[in-house]
Amino acid sequence: MKLFWIFLLGPFFAMSQTAIVTAEGFLKQKQYDKAVTLLDTHLKSNSSDLKAIELLGDAYGHQKNWDKAIITYKKLVDLSPKSANYHYKYGGALGMKALSVSKFKAVGYVGDAKQAFLKAAELDAKHIDTRWALVEMYMQLPGIIGGSKSKALKYANELEALSKVDGYLAKGYIYEYDKEPELAESYYKKALTTGGSVVCYTKLTQFYINQKQPKKALVYLHEGYKIHKNEDFLKQIKTLEN
Repeated sequence: MKLFWIFLLGPFFAMSQTAIVTAEGFLKQKQYDKAVTLLDTHLKSNSSDLKAIELLGDAYGHQKNWDKAIITYKKLVDLSPKSANYHYKYGGALGMKALSVSKFKAVGYVGDAKQAFLKAAELDAKHIDTRWALVEMYMQLPGIIGGSKSKALKYANELEALSKVDGYLAKGYIYEYDKEPELAESYYKKALTTGGSVVCYTKLTQFYINQKQPKKALVYLHEGYKIHKNEDFLKQIKTLEN
């Protein structure tokens, strides 16, 4: 009997996997309309396929169709409520929707987004992206609707415990946003010393550009280009030198 069911369901699983792989290919090629059409069709007969639902939400997100992304990610949360990543994606879609509407309408979306991110953080103590989202949200929100530098620093500290580079970058972001450039610079430099990645060079050089210190930005752009051969660094060097 077991062999019978394997024989019977084998083609079904193969077809399902083919749809997923094809949809992933469409997303990589930025053919989002094709991905949506394929996944919509696939889900009509496979309504609980979590991977397909997630990819459909991702496709809607790339299209900036936040209403459909929210509905789709909500299905994931309902089907798998203990997945931190699903709560994170749901919160992200809600947050992006909040940015696209009036401040009055945004309040409800922001509240739901914060709850989704907090749930994701609760479910996964090592979910870095969620903690970054909370840092940015608590810094960008006005205090009257839940903004809080102290809470942003709480999650920056959690990031630092998981990844020193992410923690330093988060603190650099917080202090730059809060107009404390000396502290921001010190943390961006700590991140660069610790990690030395393209992201670290980008954050520090962009900080100097924002502070109207192009000479300092050029020093690190040249250094970063020498190490990473990143074309964006070269473009910025030419722009600043001109």
